[in-house]
Amino acid sequence: MKDTDIKRLLYVHLLCVFSIILSIFIPSFFLENFSVLETHLTWLCICSVSVTAVNLVLYLVVKPNASSKRSALSYKVTRFLKCCVYFLMSCFSFHVIFVLYGAPLIELALETFLLAVTLSTFTTVPCLCLLGPNFKAWLRVFSRNGVTSIWENSLQITTVSSFVGTWLGAFPIPLDWGRPWQEWPISCTLGATFGYMAGLVTSPLWIYWNRKKLTYKNN
Repeated sequence: MKDTDIKRLLYVHLLCVFSIILSIFIPSFFLENFSVLETHLTWLCICSVSVTAVNLVLYLVVKPNASSKRSALSYKVTRFLKCCVYFLMSCFSFHVIFVLYGAPLIELALETFLLAVTLSTFTTVPCLCLLGPNFKAWLRVFSRNGVTSIWENSLQITTVSSFVGTWLGAFPIPLDWGRPWQEWPISCTLGATFGYMAGLVTSPLWIYWNRKKLTYKNN
C-alpha cells in the first residue's frame, strides 16, 4: 500500500464532499427562495444528481479497478443498463424498507422515495462505480476480510456511515420540539448526508492510520 494511493483516495473523497457543499449554495443563484429546508425535495434531487455525476467522472478518471482488457461497446452498454436496473432496484428496496419501518405509505410517498434515492446515491452508486453490477463482488466486499484494496475499504466505511446517519436521523422525528427539520424525511436525509460526508473524510484517515495492519489478498 503506497501513501500516494491513500492521497489519491483522499482527494477523490474531498471532491465528493465539495460536490455536496456546492449543491447547497450554487442553486440559490438560479432558484428563488432555495434552501435545504424550505425546498428540501429540490435540494435532494440536485444533491443526488451532483454526487452521482462526480462519482462517475472521478471513477472514470482515476480507474481504481482498471482492467487491461478492452471491452466491446455492446458489453459497455449492457453493463450500463444493468447498473441502472441495480440502482432502481436499490431505490425501490429502500423505499419498501422505510415504509415497513413506519414511513407513510401514501401521504408522503414522494418524500420517502427521494430519501431512498438519496441513500442509494450514497451507497449503491459508489458500489456500481467501483464493483459494477456484480452482486457477488458486493457480498465479498461487505463480508469479513473480503476487501482487496483501499478503495473497497473506504466503500465499506462510507456505506455503513450513510446507513448509520440515516438511522440516527430518525430519532428526532417523534420528539416534541416543533423544529422544521423534524418533518419527514428531512432529519433522515440530513443524517444520511452527514454520515456519508463523515465516511468520506474519515475513511482515508482511518486507512492511513492502520496502513501497516491492513493486508489485501491481491498484494
